[in-house]
Amino acid sequence: MCFSASASFSAGTALCVVGLITLKKVNTHKQIAFALIPLLFSIQQFAEGFVWLSLTNKNYETWGDYSAHLFLFFAQVVWPIWVPFSIFLLEKNVNKRRILLFMTRMGILLSSYLAYCLIVYPVKVEINSFHIDYSLQFPMPFAWIGGFVYFILTVFPAFISSIKRMPLLGLLITVSYFFTKLFYSGYLISVWCFFAAIISIIVLYIITKKQDSLAVVK
Repeated sequence: MCFSASASFSAGTALCVVGLITLKKVNTHKQIAFALIPLLFSIQQFAEGFVWLSLTNKNYETWGDYSAHLFLFFAQVVWPIWVPFSIFLLEKNVNKRRILLFMTRMGILLSSYLAYCLIVYPVKVEINSFHIDYSLQFPMPFAWIGGFVYFILTVFPAFISSIKRMPLLGLLITVSYFFTKLFYSGYLISVWCFFAAIISIIVLYIITKKQDSLAVVK
């Protein structure tokens, strides 16, 4: 399997269409944040498409740093907050809402730290074995802790939720993470985000089935 500018742009286009369809099916304001996930992934995939172009075409070299930081802004800063918060808004179970609110606050702390690192520390981007390698020069003592908390915040909310079919989203993202970790460990940020973006199409499925899916499991 290889990835390229065309793969990123194709994924971005498909997710844009899915995102617009998903938004049209929203019938309460609390569903908007969750329904926006495909569109946000679309922007992220388009950003990585331009990262590819900057690394393979001299005419786009000046776009490289901006595109890479935009991609990493979504990958590192947006998702640790957006995932637990968007699911929190949908949740009706009081105890689960408390857990999801706590995770959202943790996401704010983690994202603030990662945003600081993106601003302060250099980012090296290069193509290796048909994949983009993002080398983040963040403080190593906190790298593994941040990675663990990031995984918890972006995966576990779907399992905590009492919304029907939501665990399917968490399961598929978890499988994609471990698949990427096993076969593409050196390119985890890029490859896992690609898989997660495609999997976010499940968001449309959940919103479409809102009459059943957004009912609290008793």
